[in-house]
Amino acid sequence: MAERVQLDKLLPVGSAGKRSGGWWGMWTLIVTEGSLFGYLLFTYFYLASQTEQHWPPEGPPLLWMPGLNTGILLTSSLFVWLCERCLASGRPRWSLASMVIALMLGMGFVLIQLNEWQKKSFDMTTNLYGSLYFTITGFHMLHVLVGLVILILLLIWIALGYFDRRRYAAVTIGGLYWHFVDVVWLFVFSTLYLFPYLDSA
Repeated sequence: MAERVQLDKLLPVGSAGKRSGGWWGMWTLIVTEGSLFGYLLFTYFYLASQTEQHWPPEGPPLLWMPGLNTGILLTSSLFVWLCERCLASGRPRWSLASMVIALMLGMGFVLIQLNEWQKKSFDMTTNLYGSLYFTITGFHMLHVLVGLVILILLLIWIALGYFDRRRYAAVTIGGLYWHFVDVVWLFVFSTLYLFPYLDSA
């Protein structure tokens, strides 16, 4: 009990009705990183419009595995949101279970994406499309890995009882980053996997 009281002193509640500095800082990071992804996708579309080669060179990619991976990543985002809601409603065990599931789904996304890379008949140096494909998906994978580290830290802190109904801002902030990673993937998926079908129609 004394340890809990001491923990309460170490973790401030913050100002009621105010967003934390970390929340605003995360949004600043999201806007910055979103701009970088926007530039990469703009480069893809620009170069696709300028090249005289077939785009992609090997024809439209298969959709079932990337589509499955998209569903996995979106589902993980749902469980991160559920984790936050469970903390807000005073259900720490459910929040812990939700974060475990979100983390496992995120790791599943990484494994499937690595498998997808291995099956490609081209690499980053094969042609222009290969360079763009691996740069965009690799940049996104880097963000996913950072997000997984965040989820692991949040999972540990939830398991240690650091959060309660009043103190879960870190979960909200970490969740924002994970949701950003998922939304960006929707744009990446649409660009790399769906656009070729529209372009060839």
